[in-house]
Amino acid sequence: MTDFDVRPVAEDERRATFDLLGRSLHTNRVSDEFWSRYGGSWPAAHKFGAFDGAAPIGIASSLETRIAVPGGEVLALGAVDGVGVRADRTRRGVLTAMMAAQLADFAARGIPLAALHASEPTIYGRFGYGSAALAKTVWLPRPAARLHERVAVRGDVRMLTPDEAVREIPALYERIGLHRAGMIGRPAHWWPVAHDRLAGPHGSHVVAVHSGPDGDDGYVVYDTLDRRTLDSPDEGAVLKVRELNAVDPAAHAALWRFLLSIDLVSGIRARYRPVDEPLAPMLADHRHVRTADVEDDLWLRPVDVTAALAARTYRAADPVVLAVRDRMLPANTGCYEVGPDGAHRTDAAADLVLDVDTLGMLYLGQWTATALAHAGRVEVVHPSAVARADELFTTIAAPWCGTYF
Repeated sequence: MTDFDVRPVAEDERRATFDLLGRSLHTNRVSDEFWSRYGGSWPAAHKFGAFDGAAPIGIASSLETRIAVPGGEVLALGAVDGVGVRADRTRRGVLTAMMAAQLADFAARGIPLAALHASEPTIYGRFGYGSAALAKTVWLPRPAARLHERVAVRGDVRMLTPDEAVREIPALYERIGLHRAGMIGRPAHWWPVAHDRLAGPHGSHVVAVHSGPDGDDGYVVYDTLDRRTLDSPDEGAVLKVRELNAVDPAAHAALWRFLLSIDLVSGIRARYRPVDEPLAPMLADHRHVRTADVEDDLWLRPVDVTAALAARTYRAADPVVLAVRDRMLPANTGCYEVGPDGAHRTDAAADLVLDVDTLGMLYLGQWTATALAHAGRVEVVHPSAVARADELFTTIAAPWCGTYF
């Protein structure tokens, strides 16, 4: 017997579950002013709560969006944007029950992939999520860091007013598109709390847009941290880059040149950048960019293994048969042949055996089968299959999400 029920969140339970999520993440209690402005970004749809009577004790929220996969196909995605359990009810099966209900809902709605940003990496593997994309934090000192003279830069950069930032950036993000595996769409209710709150009239962030021959083609969102003290009154500010997106390398380089041209700045810190972003070769002195950290970014969970494997493309190599195990969604358990012509379910014997969370790690191309086998996450039946799987799943560009949710 359990002393709680898991069910969809009702419209009049939105604020209570949002408050619960905030308390579980140790944030401040939500004010009436905040809720009146941003409560619309917390719709009841696609939320499962655990309730003790009428009182919420847990929440598992998601938003339905899209994700780019290797090869350029865009799939429906369940983006898990908030999970929490009340402190006095943890380790009693509440989280497991909510995650099971959420996964069953994704499967029933035909959503092939789910994703999240993990607050604690040890939690989500048992629910089938694997670390599928990494991101780096970079530090560039000013004024030492500057672009190399041969870096192609064209067009102009203009600063937006807060009202313009709210109005113009959603359409520009759509224009830039999901051009890298792991990038996700941003539904209308994502923008108010994740962007407008920071860059709009009540926020502190600055937005600049790059315009090229065909119009607006890139933007950057950043904040500043004042480092001046009584002992160091001339210490410049630090620019903290929240996001930088662009259509092409020229717009990308122009936005970095703009950041590096801002006066009275001692450095630039940018978190959650693609691990293969070529900042070092763009600089006159490549030593003037430092990778301060590399961390897990997007965690991926195949919900419909057949549909997910069939949707992405593969490089040229002889096919490999993967035996996938999925404890929470047992319909996925079985063998799948993956080759340059696609993927399908098969009765053939397995070459490699792996759990569904490891398939999530392999899927976007961040990790190789060789690395996962060495880590004990892939059971090797036929040794030659490891190199074939490496070639099949390899991608030219590293996966990257670039969206907070």
